[in-house]
Amino acid sequence: MNDVTALAAGFEPASEEAWLALVRKTLKDRPVESLDGATVEGLPIRPLYPPARDARPLIGPRDPVRPWDVRALTRHPDPLQANRELLADLAGGAASVVVRIDPTGQDGVAVGSAEGLAQALEGIELELAPVALDAGFLGSKAADWLHAVAKSSPAARLQFHLDPLSALAEAGASPGPIEGHLIAAATVAARLAQPYPKAGLFLASGRIAHEAGGGEAAEIAFAAAAGLAYAKAMVRQGLSMEAAFAGVTLGLAADSDVFLSLAKLRAARLVWARIAEACGAAPTARIEARASRRMLAAQDAWTNMLRLTAAGFAAAAGGADAVVLGCFTDPLGLPTAFARRQSRNTQLVLMEEAHVGRVADPAAGSGYVESLTDQLARAAWDRFQAIEAAGGIVNALASGLIARDVDAARAAREAAGQPRIVGVTAFPPQKDEIPEVVRVEPRAVEAPSPRLPGPDSTCPPLTPIRLSAPYEAAQ
Repeated sequence: MNDVTALAAGFEPASEEAWLALVRKTLKDRPVESLDGATVEGLPIRPLYPPARDARPLIGPRDPVRPWDVRALTRHPDPLQANRELLADLAGGAASVVVRIDPTGQDGVAVGSAEGLAQALEGIELELAPVALDAGFLGSKAADWLHAVAKSSPAARLQFHLDPLSALAEAGASPGPIEGHLIAAATVAARLAQPYPKAGLFLASGRIAHEAGGGEAAEIAFAAAAGLAYAKAMVRQGLSMEAAFAGVTLGLAADSDVFLSLAKLRAARLVWARIAEACGAAPTARIEARASRRMLAAQDAWTNMLRLTAAGFAAAAGGADAVVLGCFTDPLGLPTAFARRQSRNTQLVLMEEAHVGRVADPAAGSGYVESLTDQLARAAWDRFQAIEAAGGIVNALASGLIARDVDAARAAREAAGQPRIVGVTAFPPQKDEIPEVVRVEPRAVEAPSPRLPGPDSTCPPLTPIRLSAPYEAAQ
């Protein structure tokens, strides 16, 4: 082991043969190629990489006090309880919040009006704490509700997060033509961009591809294609190309594969920069990273703390502007105050004690990460071009192109055999100590219909999965 450590400390490309000789000696009869791996999309992962040459940071210097935005999400159906959760999050170190809206109360705050949203945001200073929405097909109406709460304050740091394409992809159908939802969202965005110059308008999220089991390049391509569609829609409503691109935030997932998640965020910046420059806009991407839901286990849910910590580190080191970490009990139900505190504190420890944000692009120069970033960017660009050649993201969804890409990744993952999931397929507990969650009976509220005139748009749905679910069911 000492010889290996000494050799590693002085590794240069010229000494690669010495490395390989040591590896062959250790492997004995097994070939070096037996250590090769690949992503689910077939991108090769080698066991040994030389240092990257002439690498440049893809992430600039960050605020040393708040290098990224610790963003807390609530989906408690009761607006008053949701408000208490958000106020506790902000008092406990979060810098911004996300309100997931669902008038039925089944998977979000039961809000159906500006008054209801005002209840959920009571006491939150919108000029100090950014408020983001997650409202699906109600996004345009919810944006106006948030506008009513903010009262046209130009200093309000709002994130409207309009994203009808993700809603279509997950549901498999839209209430009325999706083109109409795009036009409605862009119209609202163009109107609200005037009173709120600091606002984010659209969220171009590729997470739906990730949560359905897709690969990293497909996720980046979905986000990029959606972002371009949103920018075009805003330009048609009168915004400049520069303002349209500035109004788009990319949404990506981070999971427990630290290096793959980190490289994915870096690759997304390269792809978005190329698209923006081609359109005459600023090349800088704004990224909101959310911890993967598909990686979380319901069995031995305590182990999710490890996964969330890894995901939080990957998102922070990968340069995410905002990170939504989620709670370790999410597969089981609504989180308790303890679970929410654990989610916040994980990020605060990474930020204030591990000082992850003190280094601009800490992975720059790593042979492995630079190579993986380049491979992902090229693969994502190829998929993005395929989406555009199919007529854009709407046509690619409707034709099943996106779904086929996701299905191929899921098939590759299944072909690789049983995954190693701590607490489920590896080191399962003798007795599963189920953590406490909040149980509540949701009450639906009246809300305006998101339906628009015309026939529904349809596509093969990208249904979210949990990777551990089949193995949990078998035990």
